[in-house]
Amino acid sequence: MLKQRIGTAIVLLPVAFGIIFALPLEWFALAVMLVLLLAAWEWSPLMKVCHLWGRLAYVVLVGIAIGGLFWFLDFDTLWIQGQIHSVLFYISLIGALWWILATLLVCNFPRSQRLWVRSRIFVGIFGFLILVPTWTAALAVRSLHFETNPLFGAWTLLFVLGLVWAADIGAYFTGKKFGKRKLMPHVSPGKTLEGLYGGVALALVVMGTVAWALPIEADLLFGYFLVGLITVLVSVFGDLNESMFKRCAGVKDSGSILPGHGGILDRIDSLTSALPVFLIGYLWLVG
Repeated sequence: MLKQRIGTAIVLLPVAFGIIFALPLEWFALAVMLVLLLAAWEWSPLMKVCHLWGRLAYVVLVGIAIGGLFWFLDFDTLWIQGQIHSVLFYISLIGALWWILATLLVCNFPRSQRLWVRSRIFVGIFGFLILVPTWTAALAVRSLHFETNPLFGAWTLLFVLGLVWAADIGAYFTGKKFGKRKLMPHVSPGKTLEGLYGGVALALVVMGTVAWALPIEADLLFGYFLVGLITVLVSVFGDLNESMFKRCAGVKDSGSILPGHGGILDRIDSLTSALPVFLIGYLWLVG
């Protein structure tokens, strides 16, 4: 399994770097939309919608939502004099607020499932609240300071990815070596508190290295580390959130397209929570 995960990561990394650094902004937005439409396809079985036309209908609905935003937005005015476009801000804010609710649902599982487990509509709406704000937040981060430095947003987006990857890698190896106390056994039996600590520790190393290498200005350090830490912790709940819905739907993996990782949704679940929260935190505490 580990060899498969590493092999898949080796293939995916150049693709991810190409999308982030090489594509024009509009093509980047389309590439992210494609990834999220694949994730929408995988989300539909979590709604217990497994027949072809039902799954396609859900993908089309998500596509209309994101495609409508793509058509509506003027890519030359996503940021004006350091101010983010209001549509990007408010949809990303809705996404960040959703993750507060999602965290409460995860912490109160399995009691919380009574609120939504019998309603496909609720689970479908939850999918919208996860996928659409991920697109707006990714676009907002990628377009940061685009006019003066076209790659600033790309490096910032890579920083968020690095935090999520560090948390995932640190949790995996620390949990394997030292994991004893279960984090949330009702949601994800394999995750441990030791793994969480290891993931957070490695993410802090990444934050510290970036702060030293740039360097980050002294008056921004508190906000920088606070936003980074919150992003990492929320990314953990992004993973747990998907695990919660998979458990209720009786699904092990969201898909099988990525050997060793499962589906697209399994690979990006932490990012769906990290991106909107990072963006809002950046705006309020750093930017």
